[in-house]
Amino acid sequence: MQKLAGLVLRSLGWRYHMPPPPGRKYVLIGAPHTSNWDFPVGLLALWALGIRARWLGKKELFRPPLGWLLRLLGGIPVDRSRWNNLVDSVAEVFRREEEMAILITPEGTRGKAPYWRSGFYYVALKAGVPIALGYVDFRKKEVGIGGYLWPSGNLKQDFEVIRAFYQDKVGLRPERQGPIRIREEVEEVA
Repeated sequence: MQKLAGLVLRSLGWRYHMPPPPGRKYVLIGAPHTSNWDFPVGLLALWALGIRARWLGKKELFRPPLGWLLRLLGGIPVDRSRWNNLVDSVAEVFRREEEMAILITPEGTRGKAPYWRSGFYYVALKAGVPIALGYVDFRKKEVGIGGYLWPSGNLKQDFEVIRAFYQDKVGLRPERQGPIRIREEVEEVA
């Protein structure tokens, strides 16, 4: 599967790469997230890079007839309509597993979001794992992981590193890309 996925990506003109991870567990950011095409390109890249990642998706995606397939592909349904301590739950899964990568799209939607959700950061911090800076850049036709960040506990400081990395990444629908900021920054301005 790994060789086939790489062949498909290259035949479509995509380049992919990933520096070796610092360990067997990490939170993988998926950004920018502006189109349904992010999923197949990202999935091919995961396969080509040999990453068996789980990913979070809104529960509505997991209804029949394709719900079983999305679960098979690593999907974990999330009920976004209620607070359910998702950060603690995912951090606990990390503690139990010997090897795990979980993909989270911090924008939380394909539409233009006013800020990035910070749950990915707190999952990594609580689980004691690094954050992999995963991306899909449709302008350059590049996909992969650009580096790793160990969360320090200082969200604002660490987010400056994250923002600098993603600043030049372009989604398929750039008009849907929101600002690369966290809710705390939006609330400070208000």
